Amino acid sequence: MKLQEFYRSAVALGIEYDPRGPAWVKKALQRAKDEYNRMTTEEKVWAGKEHTINPYDDTRVLHGEPDVDIKNKILVGIDIGIGEILVADKLRQRGKKIDLIVAHHPEGKAYAKYHTVIQMQAEILHKFGIPINIADGILSEKMREVENRALFSNINRDADIAALLDISFMCIHTPADNAVTTFLQRLVDKEKPERLTDILALLKTVPEYKEALKRHYGPKIMVGDAGSRAGKIFVDMIGGEGTSPKIYEKLAAAGIGTIITTCMSEEHRKEAAENHLSVIAAGTIASDSLGLNLILDKILDQTEIDVVECSGFRRFSHK
Repeated sequence: MKLQEFYRSAVALGIEYDPRGPAWVKKALQRAKDEYNRMTTEEKVWAGKEHTINPYDDTRVLHGEPDVDIKNKILVGIDIGIGEILVADKLRQRGKKIDLIVAHHPEGKAYAKYHTVIQMQAEILHKFGIPINIADGILSEKMREVENRALFSNINRDADIAALLDISFMCIHTPADNAVTTFLQRLVDKEKPERLTDILALLKTVPEYKEALKRHYGPKIMVGDAGSRAGKIFVDMIGGEGTSPKIYEKLAAAGIGTIITTCMSEEHRKEAAENHLSVIAAGTIASDSLGLNLILDKILDQTEIDVVECSGFRRFSHK
C-alpha cells in the first residue's frame, strides 16, 4: 500500500461515517470547488487544492512522498510529539520497520485549519432539531477562538522532526471522530437504553471502553444519576473542542435528554445540568482509540501491516 492510498482511504472512510450524511458532504465539497475556481492564480497557490477533495482540513499527510510503501509496521498514537517520533526512529534502529506514524490529534498544517471542522457541529446540531442559523451563530465564536490559538503555536515543530528523520507522518482526526460518533449513535439507537446505567452497561461491551475502565479512565456519568431516564440520546464526538455552553438550552428545547461525549469542562457541565440534560463522558482516549480502530479495520483489511501502539492508543478489531 502506498502512503497516498492509505491517506485517501482514511478520508473516504471519514465521508462514509460522516453523521451529516452524504448529501451534506457532497454539498461541502462542491462549495469548496466553486470557491477554488473563483480564486486568482496566486490565491490558488496559497490555498492549495486539497480541500476540494478532502472535506476534513484536520486530516493531512504531514511528511512523506505519496508513493512511499506502507507494508511493514505503523506506529499509531492519540498524540504524537517529538518523543514518539524519536521512539519510532529508535525502533527502526532496532530492526522494527516503522513505515508510517499515524497521529489522531492534528499537527502542523492540519492544526492550522483545525477550526474549520467545528462548522460540522452546526450541521449535526441542525439534524437534531436546532435551526442552522442559531447553530452557526453560537459556534462562530468558538471557531474564531480555535483559529486564533494556532497563531500562537509552533505548529510545525513535530512535523519538522519527522522530516529530518525522514519518517512518513500523518494525522487522522475528523474521519476517526466521525467513525466513533456514527458507531455509538447507531448502537444506542438500536439498543434504546432506558436509563443512564443502561448506557454505561452498553459502553462496557465495547472493548476500548472496557480497557479504559481497567485503567480507571473509562466512561462515567458527569450529569445525572444512574437511574435517570436517558430520553433522546445525542452522541457528540465531533470537533474535539466542544461546543459553546450556550448550546445546551437549545438542545434541551429540541428534545435531547442525554449527551454522550468524550469529556466536558466544568463550565459546560454546569450549563448542561441547569438545562436538565444528562451527560455521560465516554472518555477522550478510549473514544479516540475506537474511532481510529474502526478506520484501521477497513484500511488494513487484507494487508499484513502490523500496528504498534503508543501514546494511549490501544488496538482492537471490530471486524
